[in-house]
Amino acid sequence: MMQSYTAAELATILDAQLEGNPEARIEGIATLENAGAEHLAFLHSGRYQSQLKSCKAGAVLVKEEFAAEVSGTALIVADPYLAYAAASVLFDRALESKPGIGPGAVIDSTATVARSAVVGANAVIGSNTVVADGVRIGANTVIGNNCMVGEKTRLAANVSVYDGVRIGKQCVIHSAAVIGADGFGFANDGGCWVKIHQLGGVAIGDRVEIGAGTTIDRGALDDTCIGDGVILDNQIQIAHNVTIGENTAIAACAAIAGSTRIGKQCTIAGACGIAGHLSIVDGTHITAMSMITKSITEAGAYSSGTIMEPHKQWKRNAVRFRQLDDMARRIKELETIIKQNTEGQSES
Repeated sequence: MMQSYTAAELATILDAQLEGNPEARIEGIATLENAGAEHLAFLHSGRYQSQLKSCKAGAVLVKEEFAAEVSGTALIVADPYLAYAAASVLFDRALESKPGIGPGAVIDSTATVARSAVVGANAVIGSNTVVADGVRIGANTVIGNNCMVGEKTRLAANVSVYDGVRIGKQCVIHSAAVIGADGFGFANDGGCWVKIHQLGGVAIGDRVEIGAGTTIDRGALDDTCIGDGVILDNQIQIAHNVTIGENTAIAACAAIAGSTRIGKQCTIAGACGIAGHLSIVDGTHITAMSMITKSITEAGAYSSGTIMEPHKQWKRNAVRFRQLDDMARRIKELETIIKQNTEGQSES
């Protein structure tokens, strides 16, 4: 069913000041360039300011300084991008689903599934697992034994949740995510690897989003813990006994080794690698493709690796990089010789 709101209704929901037609009917969200009369648009960057006058949107989210340039109805807010985020849920048709159990779903007799939950076709729910009100479980998703899925959490199709995983309220877990697989724990016995059975679980807080193909390993003894409000992009590896603090964001293809503790309000850019048994302090920002090999104890921005440059120049610099230790030794020797010569001249 298509959702529809008047501009006045949106102004109330988004706590916006309305200038223009309060009866403008809005049925979706579009860019400034492509919006029609039935759309809500938004200006979040000055680089698109020139599109305001030609925009045909039924209403536009803008800061007060740009309101006069809107040719139609303006919804004035302090942060248009944040207001757009709040409005997006109003038009998300993926959230439209009827409670019930889909064909072929297998639910253990000891599991508890709320009547308001949606369980997709061929989904599996294990013994003693609790699925709370408003949960939506996609087709072919498997939830193991002794799990807990909190209110209004959504698991897309083909998610795998192993035994002993606790997921909080209002979480979103995308397809092909694997939660609670064994951590990479082995002991070496004369060249042969002996598996260390992983006896912990995974504890995920409220309002966590986990991207497609991301894996979160269960703990060896204690749980792997993901704090409230954490957002994880696609294809991320979280190893056993990692702890991630509240509202930290991690971009695609990052990998975090075992027992590392990431603080609150951190941002970790794409393709970063973080070694095991480290601590990253609250408020740390790590730039893309960085390799972190020691703990970070002071908040700030950190980088490693080298910047992009033409390949021929990169090869020359790579050779120089290998020579740095020898160059540093030679410079130190030269400094010693210069100092001795300078002292000898002053004495004479």
